[in-house]
Amino acid sequence: MHELAVTKGLLKICLEEGEKHKIEKINKINIKVGELTDLVPDCISYYFNIVARGTIAENTEINVEKIPVEIECNECGYKGIIGKNDYKCPKCKGLQYEITKGREFYLDTMEVD
Repeated sequence: MHELAVTKGLLKICLEEGEKHKIEKINKINIKVGELTDLVPDCISYYFNIVARGTIAENTEINVEKIPVEIECNECGYKGIIGKNDYKCPKCKGLQYEITKGREFYLDTMEVD
Protein backbone atom coordinates (compact mmCIF):
# COMPACT_ATOMS: atom_id res chain seq x y z
CA MET A 1 0.00 0.00 0.00
CA HIS A 2 2.99 2.34 0.26
CA GLU A 3 2.70 2.68 -3.53
CA LEU A 4 -0.10 5.22 -3.03
CA ALA A 5 2.07 7.60 -0.99
CA VAL A 6 4.99 7.17 -3.37
CA THR A 7 2.73 7.76 -6.37
CA LYS A 8 1.33 10.95 -4.85
CA GLY A 9 4.91 12.18 -4.44
CA LEU A 10 5.68 11.26 -8.03
CA LEU A 11 2.65 13.20 -9.26
CA LYS A 12 3.68 16.20 -7.16
CA ILE A 13 7.09 16.24 -8.85
CA CYS A 14 5.48 15.95 -12.29
CA LEU A 15 3.08 18.82 -11.59
CA GLU A 16 5.83 21.02 -10.14
CA GLU A 17 7.96 20.46 -13.23
CA GLY A 18 4.92 21.10 -15.40
CA GLU A 19 4.27 24.42 -13.71
CA LYS A 20 7.92 25.44 -13.77
CA HIS A 21 8.24 24.77 -17.52
CA LYS A 22 4.68 25.80 -18.49
CA ILE A 23 3.79 22.34 -19.74
CA GLU A 24 0.27 21.82 -21.07
CA LYS A 25 0.17 18.01 -21.02
CA ILE A 26 2.36 15.21 -19.71
CA ASN A 27 2.13 12.35 -22.20
CA LYS A 28 4.56 9.85 -20.75
CA ILE A 29 6.79 9.46 -17.72
CA ASN A 30 9.72 7.11 -17.39
CA ILE A 31 10.56 6.03 -13.87
CA LYS A 32 13.29 3.86 -12.42
CA VAL A 33 12.45 1.44 -9.61
CA GLY A 34 15.08 -0.56 -7.75
CA GLU A 35 14.24 -4.18 -6.98
CA LEU A 36 14.84 -3.67 -3.27
CA THR A 37 12.12 -1.02 -3.01
CA ASP A 38 9.45 -3.72 -3.28
CA LEU A 39 7.32 -1.23 -5.23
CA VAL A 40 4.90 -2.89 -7.64
CA PRO A 41 4.92 -1.15 -11.05
CA ASP A 42 1.30 -2.10 -11.81
CA CYS A 43 0.19 -0.53 -8.53
CA ILE A 44 2.11 2.66 -9.29
CA SER A 45 0.41 2.88 -12.69
CA TYR A 46 -3.00 2.16 -11.18
CA TYR A 47 -2.69 4.78 -8.44
CA PHE A 48 -1.15 7.34 -10.79
CA ASN A 49 -4.18 7.11 -13.07
CA ILE A 50 -6.42 7.79 -10.08
CA VAL A 51 -4.50 10.64 -8.42
CA ALA A 52 -3.70 12.36 -11.74
CA ARG A 53 -7.36 12.80 -12.76
CA GLY A 54 -8.14 16.40 -13.63
CA THR A 55 -4.47 17.40 -13.93
CA ILE A 56 -2.03 17.83 -16.82
CA ALA A 57 -0.88 14.29 -16.02
CA GLU A 58 -4.27 12.68 -16.63
CA ASN A 59 -3.97 9.63 -18.95
CA THR A 60 -0.18 9.72 -18.81
CA GLU A 61 1.60 6.60 -20.05
CA ILE A 62 3.92 5.22 -17.39
CA ASN A 63 7.05 3.30 -18.30
CA VAL A 64 8.83 1.55 -15.44
CA GLU A 65 12.41 0.31 -15.67
CA LYS A 66 13.39 -2.10 -12.92
CA ILE A 67 16.91 -1.64 -11.57
CA PRO A 68 18.52 -4.90 -10.45
CA VAL A 69 20.43 -5.25 -7.20
CA GLU A 70 24.17 -4.66 -7.64
CA ILE A 71 26.87 -5.13 -5.04
CA GLU A 72 30.55 -4.54 -4.46
CA CYS A 73 32.01 -7.39 -2.42
CA ASN A 74 34.46 -6.38 0.31
CA GLU A 75 35.94 -9.88 0.40
CA CYS A 76 36.75 -10.68 -3.25
CA GLY A 77 36.11 -7.39 -5.06
CA TYR A 78 33.23 -8.68 -7.19
CA LYS A 79 31.14 -5.89 -8.69
CA GLY A 80 27.89 -6.86 -10.31
CA ILE A 81 24.33 -8.05 -10.11
CA ILE A 82 22.91 -10.41 -7.51
CA GLY A 83 19.38 -11.74 -7.27
CA LYS A 84 16.91 -9.84 -5.10
CA ASN A 85 16.74 -12.71 -2.63
CA ASP A 86 20.39 -13.74 -2.85
CA TYR A 87 22.30 -12.75 0.24
CA LYS A 88 25.76 -13.98 -0.72
CA CYS A 89 28.33 -12.79 -3.22
CA PRO A 90 27.94 -14.97 -6.33
CA LYS A 91 31.72 -15.23 -6.71
CA CYS A 92 33.03 -16.00 -3.20
CA LYS A 93 29.77 -16.59 -1.27
CA GLY A 94 30.84 -13.84 1.16
CA LEU A 95 28.42 -11.74 3.14
CA GLN A 96 30.53 -8.58 3.42
CA TYR A 97 29.44 -6.31 0.58
CA GLU A 98 27.97 -2.91 -0.17
CA ILE A 99 24.74 -2.59 -2.13
CA THR A 100 25.45 -0.09 -4.91
CA LYS A 101 22.17 -0.26 -6.85
CA GLY A 102 18.65 -1.51 -6.36
CA ARG A 103 17.21 0.92 -3.81
CA GLU A 104 16.39 3.72 -6.26
CA PHE A 105 13.03 5.20 -7.11
CA TYR A 106 12.95 8.29 -9.25
CA LEU A 107 11.40 10.10 -12.18
CA ASP A 108 13.87 9.72 -15.05
CA THR A 109 12.23 11.60 -17.93
CA MET A 110 8.92 13.06 -19.06
CA GLU A 111 7.50 13.42 -22.56
CA VAL A 112 5.32 16.52 -22.73
CA ASP A 113 3.41 18.95 -24.94
